[in-house]
Amino acid sequence: MKRLYRSKRQKMIAGVFGGLGEYFDVDPTLLRLPAALLLILTGIVPMVIIYILAAIIIPEDPNGSPSA
Repeated sequence: MKRLYRSKRQKMIAGVFGGLGEYFDVDPTLLRLPAALLLILTGIVPMVIIYILAAIIIPEDPNGSPSA
């Protein structure tokens, strides 16, 4: 069974989009671009709050090792 984790390998800030990309088997950049657009269109605050909540709720991958 697949589990959603924050990525340690595909990490920019907290690894939320990296984890989503690994879970859905897509490039995390394809998730980050629409999120950046929503960030601008919604006035920044709502997307920042959603991202922080996701970073708190989604556990970090216990098996992933950070890239050097």
